[in-house]
Amino acid sequence: MFMSAFLSVIGLGFLVYVLFSLAVYALPFFVGATVGMYTYDAEAGVVAAIVAGLFAGTFTLLIGQVIFAKVQSVPLRFVIASIYAAPAGIAGFSAIKGLSQIGGASEGWTLAFAIIGGIVVAGTAWVRIASLAGPPEEHDVDQTQVMREQPFANDR
Repeated sequence: MFMSAFLSVIGLGFLVYVLFSLAVYALPFFVGATVGMYTYDAEAGVVAAIVAGLFAGTFTLLIGQVIFAKVQSVPLRFVIASIYAAPAGIAGFSAIKGLSQIGGASEGWTLAFAIIGGIVVAGTAWVRIASLAGPPEEHDVDQTQVMREQPFANDR
């Protein structure tokens, strides 16, 4: 009896982890699933559909991370990160709202949990897309140091 309850909790925790991971990677998952279904509908076969879907999802994630890392403009970085974080936030909101409704929470608490969950998932997606950007380059740090030492040097 104890072992079945323990394994049920472990299994539920794993399923929540998978749900959270899919919500964080909502855009690449959606692109991969769409390409996979299109490939399958084009009668290319199950294996080709799976390979095409995995390739498209991986490519979508990697291209977003690389573009985010290469672009130095803050507004463009904001747009790129928002493209990945917005679908993740919506998926997180929907997932948490569904889990809260299963648990029998009132409508107010369900919405509160869902909003918090959507914000957390969107923030996590934002951090993961920005993970390749890394710290500022030495040239940027040198310019900042010069500006601190001589704050009025350019005002002549």
